[in-house]
Amino acid sequence: MIALGIDIGGSGIKGALVDTEKGEMVSERIRIPTPQPATPEAVIGVMGEIVAAFKYKGPIGVGIPGIVIHGTVLSAANIDDGWLDFPGQEAMVAATGCPVTLLNDADVAAVAEMHFGAGRSRPGVTMMFTLGTGIGSAMFVDGRLVPNLELGHLYLPGMAIDAEDYTSDRMRKAEELSWKKWGRRLNRYFHHVEFLFSPDLIIIGGGVSKKYEKFLPYIETRAAVVPALLRNEAGIIGAAAIATP
Repeated sequence: MIALGIDIGGSGIKGALVDTEKGEMVSERIRIPTPQPATPEAVIGVMGEIVAAFKYKGPIGVGIPGIVIHGTVLSAANIDDGWLDFPGQEAMVAATGCPVTLLNDADVAAVAEMHFGAGRSRPGVTMMFTLGTGIGSAMFVDGRLVPNLELGHLYLPGMAIDAEDYTSDRMRKAEELSWKKWGRRLNRYFHHVEFLFSPDLIIIGGGVSKKYEKFLPYIETRAAVVPALLRNEAGIIGAAAIATP
């Protein structure tokens, strides 16, 4: 089964055709810079460009940085506030003429890792965190998704800022942290996550996951901590997978 997966990010909108049985991209990836401001009309316009470039008609899966309930976007992280309470899935169907499934971007990336990557066939509680400009998070219990888990906005004990402003890869770069110092921040964050959710496995995704050997040694948790296998392709592959259950 071939489906189109689209990953909407704060800086780029990416899409590719995916074999959803193998979990592999079967086309070149198209990346178009995210419009600024990233209003629904502008973003859906870019989505239409990607659909047209592939001359595609069929199911489309989309991941977006926000809480999504029954196709309506209820938050807007790194995109325009015009998405708040916006019926995104319905608007995407109208714009493309294709069936569309819209979910949170971290959720779709985690779907890819659970089906085809580091979480495949894992029982119990598996959590995935995408570390980048912010922190995306997702949780599966015995293979079933618990949607819209916004743990990037947790407040750590004794701190007046949320986790994204302390632990994200953006802050590592902005504060010029060594891998050791950043790894220790991650360790503090994941200890708090463990206290709240008791996961069996933690998967770390996002672009920085390809440098996992630089910071994983500083994370000491009961749960196993592993890098994502699909890396930056996870959002596209997972989006396509949710479109073809």
